[in-house]
Amino acid sequence: MALFDLPLDELRGYRSASAEPEGFDTFWAKTLQEAREHELGARFEPVETQLKVVEVFDVTFAGFGGHPVKGWLTLPAGTDAPIPTVVEFVGYGGGRGLPHTHLLWAAAGYAHFVMDTRGQASAWGGGDTPDPVGSAPAYPGFMTRGIEDPESYYYRRVYTDAVRAVEAARAHPLTDARRTAAVGASQGGGLTIAVGGLVPDLSAVAPDVPFLCDFPRATTLTDRDPYREIGHYLKTHRGRTERVMRTLSYFDGVHFAARGRAPALFSAALEDQTCPPSTVFAAFNAWAHEDKTIEVYDFNDHEGGGPYQEAAKLRWLPSYL
Repeated sequence: MALFDLPLDELRGYRSASAEPEGFDTFWAKTLQEAREHELGARFEPVETQLKVVEVFDVTFAGFGGHPVKGWLTLPAGTDAPIPTVVEFVGYGGGRGLPHTHLLWAAAGYAHFVMDTRGQASAWGGGDTPDPVGSAPAYPGFMTRGIEDPESYYYRRVYTDAVRAVEAARAHPLTDARRTAAVGASQGGGLTIAVGGLVPDLSAVAPDVPFLCDFPRATTLTDRDPYREIGHYLKTHRGRTERVMRTLSYFDGVHFAARGRAPALFSAALEDQTCPPSTVFAAFNAWAHEDKTIEVYDFNDHEGGGPYQEAAKLRWLPSYL
């Protein structure tokens, strides 16, 4: 697919038309307060992996509603004092997978916490976190589960899990809570932005080709899933567009970005039909912290920078951690 979105010079000045809903901060403060009424209860159980240079822990913590959420914590072998921590969120449909697939950050000397995504992990990766909350009728996938009310929307649970994942990562005695970064690509990038707006004291965030941003434009620009799930739902449930868009406004990365308090490294790909570049730039341009930069990959689709972006993050993060 050739370039299909705005030219790069226009992307650099693009602003989303997504309207922040009334009571956005109150909604999220209440949501997180309710989650914290449940003990975090982070448990770290050592795992035998045959990996000699890292130590791995199977993590369970209480997410939204006190529901158990899984994760992996990987430490460089022999760690005996708190070290900087990278919390990672994974892409749409995936889960935490197996420990040996997450070695980059521990190999670079960081503690690495990867969160399982509730109800997902059957498209790739594999995982162990069910979503015990049902929903009204929804289009196949996760984008429309409970989509007609912010209180019942699927991503209310996932964003809350993500904040609690940061808290769980910081609960281990060998992680340095004062030096914590959040990273992720696609859905993981969207969760990184949400966490960046909801957790006030992160050291850095690095969302790659982020999903869940600028819903008004994304849902009308691309016909590729997952955004297209929303269009399919509205195609059947006629006349509900305004209600659905109101719900999505509470979960739009653009509004979390406006509250971003940490230095940020974004990435965008100009041929990305899954997360169109204008939607990525919408979040980047809204990011509140003045220390921000974006890597642009001119002829890439949703794979974005791939290993090149990993290398960019490895160069960038030490200044903040």
